[in-house]
Amino acid sequence: MTELTELTVAAIRKGVAGGDFTAVEVAEAFNANVAAASELNAFIVATPEKAVEAAQAVDAKRAKGEDLGKMGGVPIGMKDLFATNGVQTTAASHMLEGFVPQYESTVSQKLWDAGAGMLGKLNLDQFAMGSSNETSYFGNVISPWRRKDGGNADLAPGGSSGGSSSAVSARLCPAATGTDTGGSIRQPAAFTGITGIKPTYGRCSRWGVVAFASSLDQAGPMARDVTDCAIMLEAMAGFDPKDSTSLDMPVPEWEAGLNPDMKGKKVGIPREYRMDGMDPEILKSWDDGIAWLKDAGAEVVDISLPHTKYALPAYYIIAPAEASSNLARYDGVRYGLRDLPEGAGLQDMYAATRADGFGPEVKRRIMIGTYVLSAGFYDAYYNQAQKVRALIARDFEQAWSQCDVILAPTCPSAAFALGDKTSDPLSMYLNDVFAVPASLAGLPAMSVPAGLNSEGLPLGLQIIGKAFDEQGVLNAGLAIEQRAGFTAKPEAWWK
Repeated sequence: MTELTELTVAAIRKGVAGGDFTAVEVAEAFNANVAAASELNAFIVATPEKAVEAAQAVDAKRAKGEDLGKMGGVPIGMKDLFATNGVQTTAASHMLEGFVPQYESTVSQKLWDAGAGMLGKLNLDQFAMGSSNETSYFGNVISPWRRKDGGNADLAPGGSSGGSSSAVSARLCPAATGTDTGGSIRQPAAFTGITGIKPTYGRCSRWGVVAFASSLDQAGPMARDVTDCAIMLEAMAGFDPKDSTSLDMPVPEWEAGLNPDMKGKKVGIPREYRMDGMDPEILKSWDDGIAWLKDAGAEVVDISLPHTKYALPAYYIIAPAEASSNLARYDGVRYGLRDLPEGAGLQDMYAATRADGFGPEVKRRIMIGTYVLSAGFYDAYYNQAQKVRALIARDFEQAWSQCDVILAPTCPSAAFALGDKTSDPLSMYLNDVFAVPASLAGLPAMSVPAGLNSEGLPLGLQIIGKAFDEQGVLNAGLAIEQRAGFTAKPEAWWK
């Protein structure tokens, strides 16, 4: 029998339901992998007892002949941005170290209701701000991948969902939750050779998720393949009256609707995404993707998204502005860290708490956000960025008259070494150049593995779809997945 930790979500669910193995056996196998992989630093807190407890409940249901749920018997990793009742939730920040919520986020509750169990809370960039998982207060997450001939340099697993991508790729969990504000599911998925989808904005509830930029944040699944993402997204999605931005729409049966046949579909190739100086291996993987979709029956058309070049600057005004507003609640008064120097007044306490609690990248973004929202600059920066955002959304709307989905690279490069870009925030921000436009427009987008580069590192292809058309995105992803035949996995050097 295949080792349990090599099985996909679909295979685990089927095996547990069919009695090939028990949910407890699966949970214990993944718990052992988590315990053996501390070197990757993917988990902030491991919760082996929670995984076993949920598995026992699923096994008991099976014994009684009851329905096991969409995720029955599947243990998962939970990004430490989702509030989990009775389990520390930190957003990878000293500010929230030791904070134990007495409530459960809507998304995590839906997953537990669907039969999933929790292996632990996954590391991330602090408050989800970062592209390499180097801003966490609890230390860097290390990618399980290594360059073929580049020594043993530790590589970035992507960010902010770096703990999720590293854990799924290293077989520490079959799937994990992520959140995507400007590419934080798609970019780490591409860096580690896994699949991840950011659904339409509002498809998954934001209630109980630590906020970064409220008009952009969206939860989504990260897993080994497209089918697993479809299964998990079905369990996560749905209307939530506690979230005013939640879509009041029924959740489609994405898994049942999976179909790699692209006959009659048009795939748009945005000419603005072919930038000067692009990595030739990224361009080759993109051309491969075009050929695969043609082979699946699609017609490929050239499209224009003329405001693409303004997406990154607009994003890095809007997201920090919303962050500076959202993070104002961390003041040392109600919960989280309190730093109260002797004889200090209220303002001194605010200043000391924030100086100690927030990391350098979070402070940088708060300062940018506060600046662009200040009285003298609000119109010049924030209002202008919102106008650009509307133009970017309009570009996509016009493109949909010519195509059904858009194909582009996920990232401008493969994974880079930890430390390579930390001294230059702008080069770090450029990692998001292909991911940010879909986020600003609130569209569904996913990354699927396309192959390995000459250094033996994964490359990802991105599919962007119309609002509410996750099915179209998943189907195009499945067509690529079947033709790419990506089966590579990292060697377990950490064991």
